[in-house]
Amino acid sequence: MLELVSEHGCFGGVQRFYRHASTTIGLPMRFSVYLPPAAMAGVGTPRPALFYLAGLTCTEETFMIKAGAQRLAAQLGLILIAPDTSPRDTGIEGEAQEWDFGAGAGFYLDATQAPWSTYWRMESYVARELFDLAVQEIRIDPRRVGIFGHSMGGHGALVLAQRHRERFRSVSAFAPIAAASQCPWGEKAFSRYLGEDRGTWQAYDASALMRAQPCVPFDGSILIDQGLSDKFLADQLNPEAFEAACAQAGQALTLRRHPGYDHGYYFIASFIEDHLRHHAAQLQG
Repeated sequence: MLELVSEHGCFGGVQRFYRHASTTIGLPMRFSVYLPPAAMAGVGTPRPALFYLAGLTCTEETFMIKAGAQRLAAQLGLILIAPDTSPRDTGIEGEAQEWDFGAGAGFYLDATQAPWSTYWRMESYVARELFDLAVQEIRIDPRRVGIFGHSMGGHGALVLAQRHRERFRSVSAFAPIAAASQCPWGEKAFSRYLGEDRGTWQAYDASALMRAQPCVPFDGSILIDQGLSDKFLADQLNPEAFEAACAQAGQALTLRRHPGYDHGYYFIASFIEDHLRHHAAQLQG
């Protein structure tokens, strides 16, 4: 059962924040939804939707507050859905001591190592439970759903889109962690969530997944934007690895590199329109 935490009129539609008891996580989870005017007018009529996965330290509020996406989503008739980035208040010792691990750093995977495996099941939560909940309660059209994200969430979008191709028809990312098994953030998270066997990490590495695809996973192009003044670019993000993997797989990719842009939401707000139009074009029909 959904609990409406707050509701705000926004560009003719409504911005809502929800809480619910997650059966996958085993704890309350929060997520946000923007309903465009078309969804308000056509009550009960399924609409296309985009799932947005936020980055490290972010919550279900970050994208809705900072990205400036609602104005164009209202015009395009897109529902926007943003989950929190991890379980919260689990009682696990040390869960909130590090900004890049634990609370706010779920990495959109299902952990296999104790104690994290009890609650850290963000892949199943997003791609299964929240997706199904949105179909039932928010009335999204399950045949017209895209996914995108930023940084850790960009990693999540690229990974979940490939692992759940039957659910996500379009994908894009802002400054994604494009080869998580090969960077300090990913190594730290994967070793604790998944264990020391690096072979198991490949299942959550966007570039490794793309290299292993038996056929082109997406009919349309994948869109990635990357700022060249991003302080995390050299050590953490590795867009060139995903670029090479797409070339090997024959997957169409538009990877745009932007001088002067960093890793933050000023960068995201600058190119959010391109991403919404990218998804809207692929989700038509």
